[in-house]
Amino acid sequence: MPAYGPSLEDQPSDKFLYGDPKDMMKLKNRPYDAKKTVWVPDKKEIFVAAEIKSQKGDQVTVTTADGQTLAVKKEKIQQMNPPKFSCAEDMANMTFLNEASVLGNLRQRYDLMLIYTYSGLFCVVINPFKRLPIYTENVIDMYRGKRRTEVPPHLFCVADNSYQNMIMERMCQSILITGESGAGKTENTKKVIAYFAIVGASRTAVPGAEKKATLEEQIVQTNPVLEAFGN
Repeated sequence: MPAYGPSLEDQPSDKFLYGDPKDMMKLKNRPYDAKKTVWVPDKKEIFVAAEIKSQKGDQVTVTTADGQTLAVKKEKIQQMNPPKFSCAEDMANMTFLNEASVLGNLRQRYDLMLIYTYSGLFCVVINPFKRLPIYTENVIDMYRGKRRTEVPPHLFCVADNSYQNMIMERMCQSILITGESGAGKTENTKKVIAYFAIVGASRTAVPGAEKKATLEEQIVQTNPVLEAFGN
């Protein structure tokens, strides 16, 4: 599989940070019954949305979104969050944190190319295999000095919080980027480095002073070393 698919860098960044308003409205207005709307296991999709039709003992009859009628054991059914939690930016805020709800939320966001999602202190990233317009200097300025609740989920917010803590507390900070092969660890590491380079670099030259490598150049030069450790 190629590292990247079609580029989407010519499109507005807001679409890939906040989501399309029409799509978001559609998700948040979908039909929902707290007693009947659930998740059920599926061999292909892992979990699919379904509606409970009847129950007899520990056997529950449900109808899936694509019209299939299934008999499922009660213990296999998982509760679904209300529509107001659709595409939740921080999954820690959801009412139900079962496996189906977490995977369902990540899938909803990924379908809209919203690749960053918070889960408490963590930032979950799903590789889009496409180039997105969410790493420009305009986007960097948008996240500079902002709290997590003020901007949509992004690696830049994690990086900026770390940077601000370092400046204010005068203590070393660390960011752990982990995942399986192909998940995008290297690319996200590069984005963090680029963010620190732009935010922390001083491009003001002092007349007559000895020319030294800028902070940006020094940080970028560390990438091959990080690559060696990472691979």
